[in-house]
Amino acid sequence: MRPIHVIGGGLAGCEAAWQIASRGVPAVLHEMRPMRTTAAHKTDALAELVCSNSFRSDDVATNAVGLLHEEMRRLGSLVMRAGDANQVPAGGALAVDRDGFSAAVTAALDQHRLVDIRREEIAGLPPQEWDSVIVATGPLTSPALAEAIRVATGEASLAFFDAIAPIVHRDSIDMSVAWFQSRYDKAGPGGSGADYINCPMTRVQYDAFIDALMAGDKVAFHDWEVATPYFDGCLPIEVMAERGRETLRHGPMKPFGLTNPHAPQQKAYAVVQLRQDNRLGTLYNMVGFQTKLKHAEQVRIFRTIPGLEQAEFARLGGLHRNTFLNSPALLDETLRLKAAPRLRFAGQITGCEGYVESAAIGLIAGRFAAAERLNEKLALPPPTTAHGALLAHITGGHVVTIDAGPRSFQPMNVNFGLFPLLSRMPARGPDGERLRGPAKTIAKKRALTARALADLAQWISGDHAAAAE
Repeated sequence: MRPIHVIGGGLAGCEAAWQIASRGVPAVLHEMRPMRTTAAHKTDALAELVCSNSFRSDDVATNAVGLLHEEMRRLGSLVMRAGDANQVPAGGALAVDRDGFSAAVTAALDQHRLVDIRREEIAGLPPQEWDSVIVATGPLTSPALAEAIRVATGEASLAFFDAIAPIVHRDSIDMSVAWFQSRYDKAGPGGSGADYINCPMTRVQYDAFIDALMAGDKVAFHDWEVATPYFDGCLPIEVMAERGRETLRHGPMKPFGLTNPHAPQQKAYAVVQLRQDNRLGTLYNMVGFQTKLKHAEQVRIFRTIPGLEQAEFARLGGLHRNTFLNSPALLDETLRLKAAPRLRFAGQITGCEGYVESAAIGLIAGRFAAAERLNEKLALPPPTTAHGALLAHITGGHVVTIDAGPRSFQPMNVNFGLFPLLSRMPARGPDGERLRGPAKTIAKKRALTARALADLAQWISGDHAAAAE
């Protein structure tokens, strides 16, 4: 049987190759590292996490990304299997030991008899004899391939900047100032409810910090980068600060749900949180502190944070340019390039955002490609599921009218706003009381997730039935 070629060894490419091979179809996974490196990667391992080590909320019942986690588990996801096996405490989130996670994914693919891993750069469009290809090169697509894609699609890819948060050595944090606590003491997978290190700030300290951020020396843009927008879900901290002095204390530095045991009567004006980054608990990353500050400035400014005065950094923040397609115009409903149907796209290059979303689209692309190779029919995942809602966003897009006119397609995390409305909204709780306010919102989310998992089960059954025919 002819193999399906997958270009890119990130989360989407690895998941796609796994799904293809799991269906008895040979997969060739092409990864350019270490032959060609990128500005963000540090190793040559597959599925390297270059930004946060968090897969975000693991709340299946009331959070869209938690629902996506569960759907992927039920669909045999390699990424979720490796993530669950390498989790570290992170409150209500699923965070992983990044090295252990990457090693687990690499080993699983390396050991699969139907997966052939080739370390080489595909510098341009794949050879014509490759009749089925999944391009999962992510936001760091090599320049030669990106240019070939631009020529093939007839339009320029959209692009945005993505920033990386610093990582701090745990033993360099002053715990006589900082303390362990999850916001509202919420425990998550593998967690205890005290999974974040919290560094408090007074108003005077916060104001001085904001001033330093805005005045700090930052990475200069190239001429061709000036017009590139940021993705709002991963803004550099200094860009957030420029949007208003109070922005950060209502964002990543919000003090709510936290009580300082060193001064329980004194409410912090702002709080910097650090989340465990490896299984040993020796490294912690600064939550929400993506930055384009120069390295020396990061050390100087971040050491003004109470508890981090002597901080030693295992990695400082950075900045890289991401690239994604105008997918609603260029891709069909099964992620094939309309201008060249032998090419499918998966992962962040399609316009989804986030580790889990990227892997989920890789999962769907792999299933589509395998079914096509096996001459089977695979229905689209129901739009009521997290996978279906995300796929519909990518291939259908959302045009929002704003004052300046139609808004172009932009990357999106999975969220309940992408799901079809419920046919009937829950009005009363189990006790018969009429639902109002937050209770109504929670009930709505529970109803959406229950519907999603029921519809996913039917879709999986249909997939199995089609394969048996």
